[in-house]
This record gives sequence, C-alpha cells and structure tokens, in this order.
Amino acid sequence: MTAEKILSIKRSITVRAVVTPAWKEEAERELSNAISTTDKQLAQLEQEGQQVVEDVRNQSSNPLDPRVQEQVAQVQQQVAAKRAEFEEQKRNLLQQQAQVRELEMEQVVEQGQIESFCELKVGDNLVEKMQVAVVVRDGVVKAIEQE
Repeated sequence: MTAEKILSIKRSITVRAVVTPAWKEEAERELSNAISTTDKQLAQLEQEGQQVVEDVRNQSSNPLDPRVQEQVAQVQQQVAAKRAEFEEQKRNLLQQQAQVRELEMEQVVEQGQIESFCELKVGDNLVEKMQVAVVVRDGVVKAIEQE
C-alpha cells in the first residue's frame, strides 16, 4: 500500500461582514481616523516643503541664482506631486465613508481577505478548495461558505 499524498496549500479567503450598527460605527471611525491622519501628513508635507525651500535659499549667497531657483522649483514639484497623492487618498477615503453611510443594515459587504492553509489531495477539486468565504457579524463567524 502507498500512503496518500497530501499537500498543504495557502489560499486567500474573502471576509464578508454583515452590516450592523456596531460595524458601521467602527468602519466610520476607522475612515475618520484615516482622513485625519492624511490631513496631518498633508500639513506636515507643506511645512517640511516650505522649510526645505527656505533652507535652500538661505544656504545660497544669491537666492536669485538660476541654480537656486531650479532647486527650489524641483522641491516645489516634489511637494506638489506628494500633495496630489495625499489629496487623492483623502478623496478615496471620503468616498468610502459616504458609501459606508449608504449601506443598509443586514446587508453583506466584502471587508477584505485573510490567508489560510488547507490540505489538498488527489481527487480534490482545486477550484472549490480555493473559493472560500467567511461571513462575520460583529466579529463573530456566522458562516463558512464555498463560493
């Protein structure tokens, strides 16, 4: 007799949440915190950008020198690019916050992914083994579903 070969594989599992008052409150709190963090990062970026420009100008004997102006312009371009990233991030967070507010109670929404391992052996359906979802209600697992 030969021993049955078993393979342990890693898979992603979709986490779905049932919308409840507690879930909604937590989601809104997390998004508000993320928006606040983005605002702080934006303010810090502006402050640091201004400081670098001042430092560049103060280190030069002639702040009107074209090389100094070029350095200042490069710093300002970098700050503008990073500012645009933060503003886009904030827009996305605000959009997610609006979407959360529109969700109806008891609606099931995708919340993310988690990793898991499962055993695979000859004769198993790989697609079925890979397509698993967990439904949670206020953090408590209510169902494990084959998709």
